[in-house]
Amino acid sequence: MKSKSLKILFIVIGILLLVSFVATIIESGFSTGKVAVVNIKGVIVESRQTIDEIKQYRKDPTIKAIVIRVDSPGGAVVPSQEIYEEIKRTISVKPVVVSMGSVAASGGYYISCPATKIVANSGTLTGSIGVLIEIPNIKGLLDKIGVKAEVIKSGRYKDITSPFKSLQNDEREVLQQLIDDVHEQFIKAVAEGRKIPIDKVKKIADGRVFTGLKAKELGLVDEIGDLDYAIKVAAQLGKIKGEPQVVTKKSTLLIELLKSDTESLIKKILPYIQVFYLYSPVLQN
Repeated sequence: MKSKSLKILFIVIGILLLVSFVATIIESGFSTGKVAVVNIKGVIVESRQTIDEIKQYRKDPTIKAIVIRVDSPGGAVVPSQEIYEEIKRTISVKPVVVSMGSVAASGGYYISCPATKIVANSGTLTGSIGVLIEIPNIKGLLDKIGVKAEVIKSGRYKDITSPFKSLQNDEREVLQQLIDDVHEQFIKAVAEGRKIPIDKVKKIADGRVFTGLKAKELGLVDEIGDLDYAIKVAAQLGKIKGEPQVVTKKSTLLIELLKSDTESLIKKILPYIQVFYLYSPVLQN
C-alpha cells in the first residue's frame, strides 16, 4: 500500500513538473514572441535605469522587439545622449520602435531619433530641436535688501553662471558658443538617426515644435498611430506571428514622482545651472 502511494505521489510530481516545463516553454516565447515596452516619462534627469532596462531586453532572446514609449518634454543633455547611444546599440540586435505620447520634444525627440521606426499620434508635440541654458539672476533682489556676494575665483569665467551677478557681454558670448556646440551635436544626431541631410535638419532645428502629422511630413517620424499600433509594428519587425506577449516593468509611485515633468522638481534635483534639451509648453484640449 505504501509503495502504491509513493508511486502515485511520483506520478503527480511528474505531471506537475511536466506542466511547469510546458508553461516555461510558453512563457519563454517558443509559442509566441515577446515585445518589451520601456516607459520614459517626464523630464529626463538620469539614464541609468532606462539603459539597464533596454540592455536587459536586448540580451533576452525571448524579446523579439522593443517599444520605447516616450512622453517627455526633454531634459538634461548627457542622460539624453546616453539613452540615444543605448538605442543605437540595440537596433543592430533587434528592432526598436518609439511610440510618442502627448509630447516627445527636445531631449524626448533626441532619444527617439535613432529608433528603427518612430510612431507618433497625430497631435503629439515633437521636434523642438534646440538647446537652452537657464541662469537665475537674483542680483536685483539682493541689492534691494543690502546683501552682496563676495567671490574669490581661479579663472575669469569660473563664476559665469553665478545667480548673484548679471551676465557680461563676453560671458554671454562664451555661453552662446557652448550652446551652439551642443546644438550642433543635436543636429548631427537627428541627421544620423533619421538619415536626413544635415542641411535639411538645420532648416527646422530652431527650437520650433511640430505636431505628429507635420513631423511625419518632414521625415522626423515614420508613421501615425497609438501605442497599440506601435506594438503591432514592433511585432511585425520582430517577425512575431500572431498576437505578441507584451512585457513591461511596473513603476512605483515614488519613481513616478521622481519622473514628474514639473520645472520646479527638475531644478531641485539637478544643480541650479544645467544645459537642457527641454520644451516647456503643453497644449491641452
